[in-house]
Amino acid sequence: MTLPETMHGVQLVGHGGIDKLVYRKDLPTPEPGIGEVLIRVAAAGVNNTDINTRIGWYSKSVSEGTDTGGATGFDTVNDDDASWSGVPLTFPRIQGADVCGRIIAVGADISPTRIGERVLVQTMQPLTAAAPFSCITFGSECDGGFAQYTVAKSEFTFAVNCNWSDAELASVPCAYSTAENMLHRASVDVETVLVTGASGGVGSAAVQLAKRRGARVIALSSLAKRDEVLALGADQVIDRNADIIATLGNAAIDVVIDLVAGPGWPALLKVLKRGGRYITAGAIAGPMVELDVRTLYLKDLTLFGSTFQDDVIFPNLISYIEAGEIRPTLAATYPLADFARAQEDFLAKKHTGKLVFLPPSTEI
Repeated sequence: MTLPETMHGVQLVGHGGIDKLVYRKDLPTPEPGIGEVLIRVAAAGVNNTDINTRIGWYSKSVSEGTDTGGATGFDTVNDDDASWSGVPLTFPRIQGADVCGRIIAVGADISPTRIGERVLVQTMQPLTAAAPFSCITFGSECDGGFAQYTVAKSEFTFAVNCNWSDAELASVPCAYSTAENMLHRASVDVETVLVTGASGGVGSAAVQLAKRRGARVIALSSLAKRDEVLALGADQVIDRNADIIATLGNAAIDVVIDLVAGPGWPALLKVLKRGGRYITAGAIAGPMVELDVRTLYLKDLTLFGSTFQDDVIFPNLISYIEAGEIRPTLAATYPLADFARAQEDFLAKKHTGKLVFLPPSTEI
């Protein structure tokens, strides 16, 4: 089999606005090394982490919400800590944390029987068991899926068998693994769960996955998306700008699944029951919050952060897909060359679920 020497892809050339993304048709086609597979990308989803990485939002010099600098970036970014891991990024970088595609070549030590598999790539990839919680993000510390081809470690590339479209499958890796990890770490069971940002990629995944566990799900979303969020399985939808304490009371929720933070954060702890759990994997409304420590200790609350994912998370997701226990939340697809329009639409937050790129097809 002869591979093309070059491919189409989108390169991030530095921290900043959408202008820091460059579409190229002459990128070298990658080759799989030891322990790796080469994937012909069929679809690649758009995620908050792609935006956050581009604008340098993870830098401690930034205190605003993601949307504030989503299109233009921030003037205050410190490049030395502007990645999610705190380690400076290497540019240029092909982003794209979500990849669905087919294996078309393998490294010398990988069985050729993998060639032809339809696969998803695990987004959060642990580095070594000797360093707990150490990991990389696909499309951040290594090149990702915003291209016609990508390479990934074979151990983090999972075959999947289902009748979903490629675009539907590409809605899963980052958003659903983030949501499942939050539910797993907070030990969500048959109880009442509040999900913020419930119409977004991770939020909509959390609604479905919490219902799968038997939870009663209360979702915070814009009321314009109420019917769509209810269709995902939410038992109740509350306007994201509502007074949730007046609506729910001071002890109505067992677990808060939060992706928003920002000015409304104190109320999320107040609606928790005594002994309740709060877990976060995002702060799109702003990372700086006010904590009344008395609320924390007098209610015996537990607060969790969630980034590193346990080994069971991604294989579990594959099993949920193949068993028909979850369904995709695909909002729209875009040609890869329309990356700017897709990111602008993502930042507008008028959709429910995921936006997905479709790279130009390749003939081999």
